[in-house]
Amino acid sequence: MTLSPIQALQQAVETAGSQSALARLLKVSQHAVWHWLNKGDAEKPLPAEHVLKVEEATGISRHDLRPDLYPREAIPSPQGDDDRLEGVRP
Repeated sequence: MTLSPIQALQQAVETAGSQSALARLLKVSQHAVWHWLNKGDAEKPLPAEHVLKVEEATGISRHDLRPDLYPREAIPSPQGDDDRLEGVRP
């Protein structure tokens, strides 16, 4: 399931146990976490320097936390790349 960045951050807080618990993990204040949730950019609520630590600690995907920095890779066709070149001759 794909979450919006703010939903992913909310889920990370729930997984950590509280805003304070996530703040301790990231070595920031609880107010900083509150700010990310309530006043930050809805598309980029979590600062980039914390994304990988949150993913490691909570299991919330970096792709969900910051899709602008960690886009999901395109899933290759089961038939391989040759289909994309159909009709193209060298």
